[in-house]
Amino acid sequence: MIRYLNYATTVAVAAALLTRPGSVISQEADVKPAQPASTETPAKTVEIDVAGSLEQQAGMYGGEMIAEKMPVAGVHASTIAEIEGGIVTAWFGGAEEGAYDVVIWISRNEGGGWSAPKPAADGVDTARRIQYPCWNPVLFRQSSGTLLLFYKVGPNPRQWWGMMKKSKDDGLSWDEPVRLPKGYIGPVKNKPIELANGILLCGSSLEDAGWRVQMERYVQNRYWNKTKPLNSPLDFAAIQPTLLAYPDGSIQALCRTKSGRLTDCWSSDNGQKWTRMKRTQLPNPNAGVDGTVLADGRALLVYNHTRRGRSPLNVSVSKDGKTWEAALVLENQPGEYSYPAVIQTSDSNVHVTYTHNRTNIKHVVIDPAKLAMQPIVEGQWPQ
Repeated sequence: MIRYLNYATTVAVAAALLTRPGSVISQEADVKPAQPASTETPAKTVEIDVAGSLEQQAGMYGGEMIAEKMPVAGVHASTIAEIEGGIVTAWFGGAEEGAYDVVIWISRNEGGGWSAPKPAADGVDTARRIQYPCWNPVLFRQSSGTLLLFYKVGPNPRQWWGMMKKSKDDGLSWDEPVRLPKGYIGPVKNKPIELANGILLCGSSLEDAGWRVQMERYVQNRYWNKTKPLNSPLDFAAIQPTLLAYPDGSIQALCRTKSGRLTDCWSSDNGQKWTRMKRTQLPNPNAGVDGTVLADGRALLVYNHTRRGRSPLNVSVSKDGKTWEAALVLENQPGEYSYPAVIQTSDSNVHVTYTHNRTNIKHVVIDPAKLAMQPIVEGQWPQ
């Protein structure tokens, strides 16, 4: 359940796309560095022809950078959530991905533009006087009003561990961080689903012994349980599922893979049992995706519709999660445009944040009622 915004405020958030936050936040680092590591795929380019400018596509409301200039050199892996009177986003940033100074940053927009980015979490181990890098934040606002911040800490994705913070004031202040139980990561990249009974179903994955997807459940805000891996790394090297909950009660998990295409599996019992993982017709260049099921029952997915590189960045829509139609091209220039985060707010607009060339986070607003769809035939984006 989403706590509803004031309509005038949400219009202001969507319309104030030229505001530029100001001050740079410095951070202390009187700690020993852990060894940096990066598993990201270097960006390559695949161009897609789009008639007219991208901003003139049907359904495109507008776009903006979160900051005129980020406080740090490298940023990646944003997340977004609706809060009372606005929206909030977070990402990880530092010298570069995997560097010891990488922390979680946060910015809010309550109708007057994005606030100056501020650190929200770090990987400092005070007992050992060492700082580990942070990774992949995930924001989620529970129906109770509590804002959760999940993130990972550790030298690399094979050795990281899950962390969680809670906020009672929509991210203005945070409780002390809590480390998740061993073997639990929490939602690894994308937002969880809050089930009718209040359980959070989290799409998670492990990379320590091959890429494996698992579902983790946060029960009564107290304890965790999880499924067995949904895939064998020998069949599909898959991670970072995005969960789509359809009106008929079914849940689809779409996963990033190394095989050149997205894979999926389905559940009809709130995520306890899942079908065997299969390839979809949608390409994937080993990059993260995200989506949401809209209020009208359609699924909307943001992803790189290519098998190589992290451009273009595309939006597709489906009525059943199986047949997808092309809707928008968000980016099609050389560079990296990746790791989208997607929500539909209570005014029915869709908000997307994503990595923009590792130097900024971009925010775009989409009116899903105005999208003009074209069929995707045999995985090919229409020209």
